[in-house]
Amino acid sequence: MEFVCIEAKTFEDMRMALELLKKKVETLSQRHLPKRLDKWLDNQEVCAILHISPRTLQSLRSNGTLSYTQIDRRTYYQEHDIMRLLGMTGCRRKSRKESER
Repeated sequence: MEFVCIEAKTFEDMRMALELLKKKVETLSQRHLPKRLDKWLDNQEVCAILHISPRTLQSLRSNGTLSYTQIDRRTYYQEHDIMRLLGMTGCRRKSRKESER
């Protein structure tokens, strides 16, 4: 085992630099915290919310209408993307019902 001797002032400067780095990392992590805490939904949940089949969900992914993330062969969707899509389809359904009258 090897020992390194440094002056007390040098040690204190290193400790202060590490403390400053720690504060910067904490600030950055707090800034990006909301992005990490978004709710993620799986295929089954999305199909239930949108009232669509798994094949329709696959089509939405394939044509780029719905963004997704795959982790270990499982597909996840951000809740805000589903709500945005739900708003778009809700408007279309309303306009179709009005045109049928």
